[in-house]
Amino acid sequence: MKAMKSLSRWMALGAAVALAASGPALAHTHLVQSDPAAGATVKAAPKAITLTFSERLVPTFSTFELTMPDHRMKVPVKTAVSRDGKQIVGTLEKPLTAGSYKIEWTAAGSDGHKMTGEVAFKVG
Repeated sequence: MKAMKSLSRWMALGAAVALAASGPALAHTHLVQSDPAAGATVKAAPKAITLTFSERLVPTFSTFELTMPDHRMKVPVKTAVSRDGKQIVGTLEKPLTAGSYKIEWTAAGSDGHKMTGEVAFKVG
């Protein structure tokens, strides 16, 4: 019985150490939502693109680019971090035409670590 209690204590201690060690990795900002949604096909071209993150962003290091991968072409978009600091909003200079698009984002939270990712969607 005493050996079981000792083993349980060691297992609990091990779990606590593992959880504490994973803390900084969990603190990095991550994408929680996009509009248009990842993998979506939208009938009407969006007037803006919005990426929502898990925490406030550092505006200097948070942006995205929009491309049409099939044509190897960048699409002009002006990005800004929202007032609440949790979104990057991209305003399009011209309406999007039918086709496939890829958003490549970079975002940094208060911990200073830059995270990257991509979201693909289609118009048409």
